[in-house]
Amino acid sequence: MLRLILLAFALVFLAPIAVSAALYFLQDRGDWRSADRSSAGLLPAAPSHPEAIVRVFSARTVSWRGIVATHSWIVVKEAGASAYQRFDYTAWGLPIWVDRFVPDGRWFGSTPEIVFAADGPEAEGMITRIRDTIRTYRYDKPGDYQAWPGPNSNTFVAAVMSAVPEMQASLPATAIGKDFPYDGRWIGLTPSRSGVRVNLGGYLGFTLGWVEGLEINILGAVAGLDIRRPGVKLPALGRFGV
Repeated sequence: MLRLILLAFALVFLAPIAVSAALYFLQDRGDWRSADRSSAGLLPAAPSHPEAIVRVFSARTVSWRGIVATHSWIVVKEAGASAYQRFDYTAWGLPIWVDRFVPDGRWFGSTPEIVFAADGPEAEGMITRIRDTIRTYRYDKPGDYQAWPGPNSNTFVAAVMSAVPEMQASLPATAIGKDFPYDGRWIGLTPSRSGVRVNLGGYLGFTLGWVEGLEINILGAVAGLDIRRPGVKLPALGRFGV
């Protein structure tokens, strides 16, 4: 039995990380400090789009950490506003950064994916709660940021998504830190309110929900199954499926 458990762990957790590492070192990524941070073209021009907008983005993080992890951020625009506002949580200075980067910019060379999108009245109804959650976020002091197991950028975004459960979305399995207990509770509902999560400080955890699916967290690495949209979630590699 022990051999089977170890084999399963190697296949489900270690092998995907090894594959991701191999893919990383086969790429010519150059110096991350000069990497492309321009718009990926995922947002319409704000002045020509009068409706409210909410977006959650995620992209492979900087340098070798991108082998296993992604960075997430939030973009909002009220109805009639002529510009977007982007919120990131980082290790640099005050952890919550506002408009430090292009709203839909590449994250040091990595093209982001859209995790969640809402427009019009649906988005308008979320923005106040998004701003309130960011304003009152408990880990907002210099030194609060911890890349592993959290609180990090993914913890920050997960907290916002929990405050707006109608988003009905889940951060990628590669969003290490998303399961860190930002509210101080190790047992509770998932951010979408569609299931339950048991978490030991971000180091170990178990999630079962309609939106989040079945996830097992071991030292921040997440593997599992997507129930709502059939698929498999693997550490470092992410999701494969419908």
